Amino acid sequence: MTEFGKALTVTPTPIPGLVVVDLPVHGDARGWFKENWQREKMTAPGVELPDFGPVQNNISFNDAAGTTRGIHAEPWDKYVSVATGKIFGAWVDLREGPTFGAVFTTELDPSKAIFVPRGVGNSYQTLEPDTAYTYLVNDHWSPTATYTFLNLADETAAIDWPIPLDRVEISEKDKNHPRLSEVVPMAGKKTLITGANGQLGRALRNLFGDSPQVEYTTRDTLDLTSPTLPADRRWRDYDTIINAAAYTAVDTAETPTGRTAAWASNVTATAALARIATDNGITLVHVSSDYVYDGTKSGEYTEEDPVSPLGVYGQTKAAADTIVATVPRHYIIRTSWVIGDGNNFVRTMATLAGRGINPTVVNDQTGRLTFTTDLAQGIHHLLTASAAYGIYNLTGTGQPTTWYDIARHVYQHTGHNPERVTPVTTDDYYANAAGPIAPRPRNSLLNVDKLTASGFLPANAGKSLEAYLTAERS
Repeated sequence: MTEFGKALTVTPTPIPGLVVVDLPVHGDARGWFKENWQREKMTAPGVELPDFGPVQNNISFNDAAGTTRGIHAEPWDKYVSVATGKIFGAWVDLREGPTFGAVFTTELDPSKAIFVPRGVGNSYQTLEPDTAYTYLVNDHWSPTATYTFLNLADETAAIDWPIPLDRVEISEKDKNHPRLSEVVPMAGKKTLITGANGQLGRALRNLFGDSPQVEYTTRDTLDLTSPTLPADRRWRDYDTIINAAAYTAVDTAETPTGRTAAWASNVTATAALARIATDNGITLVHVSSDYVYDGTKSGEYTEEDPVSPLGVYGQTKAAADTIVATVPRHYIIRTSWVIGDGNNFVRTMATLAGRGINPTVVNDQTGRLTFTTDLAQGIHHLLTASAAYGIYNLTGTGQPTTWYDIARHVYQHTGHNPERVTPVTTDDYYANAAGPIAPRPRNSLLNVDKLTASGFLPANAGKSLEAYLTAERS
C-alpha cells in the first residue's frame, strides 16, 4: 500500500472564502481511493471550511484536452474536485466589495479540491483527455436566481490559459459574456427583519438603514403563521433573519383568544423561521424575554438558568427559545423592560405627569430598562463580530431599579414632584382588575457578562433614560 498526496489541509487564496483543499489519496496496483468530501473532517477545528450542506452532486465529463468552460458566478457555494484527469482552474471574484476582480488560478487533479463561495466566478480548462470534473452545490438551480458571468478573454483578469482560447472548444455563449468593466457585481446575501413596525423593528431600521440587502417585513407582507409560505422567495439569498416580531400583550394572552394569538405569533411563526433557517444555512436571531423565568431567583439570571415561565406569554417565549436553539446558526437574545419608539412605560409616565395625574406604580418588580437602540446595536455586534452562537442576555447595565423608581425619575426629570407617584405591590395593583392578569416575574435582572465578554458592553440604563427623556422633550 502506498500513499500520495498530502494530508487534508486547507490553503487560503487571495479571494476571500476561496480555499484549496489538499486531499489524501491512497493508491496501490489496483488504483486509488480518496475521501472526496467528509463532513466531520471538512468542518473540524482548524480546517476553516464552512458547514457546507450540499444538496446536489454534478459531474461534467470532458472528452478532449483543451475543453474550456466559461467564468460563471452563481448564487450558491460549490465544492469542486476532479475524479479523473487534470484541469487548469481559474476563479474571479465577481462579488460586490474591495476584492471585485481578484483572480486565482491553479491546477487540480484528484489530490486537490477547491471550495468556491457564492458569487465567485468559476471556470476551467481540461489538461488531459477523459477528465471528469465533479462539484457539490448547496442549492438547486433555479431560473429565478441571479447569475453573473465574465468573458474568458477579459483583459483585466488576464488569465494565462495554458492552451490559447482560439485553439480550444468553447461555447458561443461563453465567448460573448461581458468584460469586467461591464459586469454587474453579485450582491451579497440579504438580511430579513420581521416586525418592522414595532419598537425594535424601527430601531433596527435606523441602524441597518434602507438598502436592497436589508428587507423589512410585517405580518401584512410576510405572514409566517400562514400554512402556505411564499413559494417564490429564494431563501438561499438570505444569510440572516432577525425575528423582531412578537405578540407582547401579556394580559390579553391569558384570555382564550389571546392565548391562540400568542402561540401563533410567538411559536408557530418562530418554528417556521427556524425551519427556513435550518434548511437554508441562515443565521436566525430571535428576541426573547425575561418572562421565561419565574422571577424567584435571588440575584441576576444567567444564560444557563433553567426557564420556568409563569404565564402564557412567558410560556410561548420559552417554547420559541427551545425551537430556535435547534437551528445550527442561532442567537437567542433575552431582554427585559424594553423602551423604544412607540407606546412604552416611560412615555406613559411622562404623559401622566404632564396632565397632572398622580399614578400608582408597582414597587416590588426589580430589573433594568433596555432601550431599543442598545438592543439593536447588540444584535448588530453579535452578527458582525461573528460571536459564538447561543443565548445572550442583553439589557441596560447599572443599578437595579423598580417601576416605581423609574416613574419617580420621570416625574422629577419632567419638572414634576416625584412624591405624586404612589408605590403599591403587584398583588394590590391588580387586585381589582376586570379581566385576566398575567403573573409577572418579580426579579427581571439579567446578567450580561457573556455579552460583555464578546466585546459589547450595554449602555447604563440610568444614563440611557436621561438621554431618552431629554430627546422626548426636545
